[in-house]
Amino acid sequence: MLRLTLAILLLAFSTAISAEGFNYNYISVGYGNTDLDDINEDGDGFTLGASFAFNDNLHAFAGYKDAELNSVVDVTQWNAGIGYNRSLSDTLDMFARLSYESFDYNVPDPRSDDSGYGFSVGTRLRAGNQIELSAAVNYVDYNDFGDDTGIEVGVLYDFYNSWALGLLGEWSDDVSGFTITGRYYFGQ
Repeated sequence: MLRLTLAILLLAFSTAISAEGFNYNYISVGYGNTDLDDINEDGDGFTLGASFAFNDNLHAFAGYKDAELNSVVDVTQWNAGIGYNRSLSDTLDMFARLSYESFDYNVPDPRSDDSGYGFSVGTRLRAGNQIELSAAVNYVDYNDFGDDTGIEVGVLYDFYNSWALGLLGEWSDDVSGFTITGRYYFGQ
């Protein structure tokens, strides 16, 4: 099902207009809504992210998310890892990422945290000079919490030189959410 979704997204936007290559040097900040299905809580919070390219095909990345769910549960997630990206054309990149993952939630009495690893594979697609679409399949395996697989879909609008605004959606068995994000590109 997830592979079919990614294939449909790629085919639907295969007529993209030629543009410059993709930049893997950026810093992003966002605000969004998170829904934890297992504990039936939702709320909003901030996200931070960064990526740094070592060369044309390797990059390091990190992300941080802090959310307060229904004024009762505090959730903190962060990850850091390394990624491989390959240009398939002027308008299409494929990437794979391996990461260390940390998840912590704090309810009024007990506190629970866990860590593990994550793996993602996805694409970035130029759908015009100012529009970038992205799609990925994400897998995370925590030591105690178990594993989860989900999809992530996003759109970015490059509005001024190195600045972009966008919307990102994530859906899995355990967590879903939407984030409005701003991104600053550097080094290209």
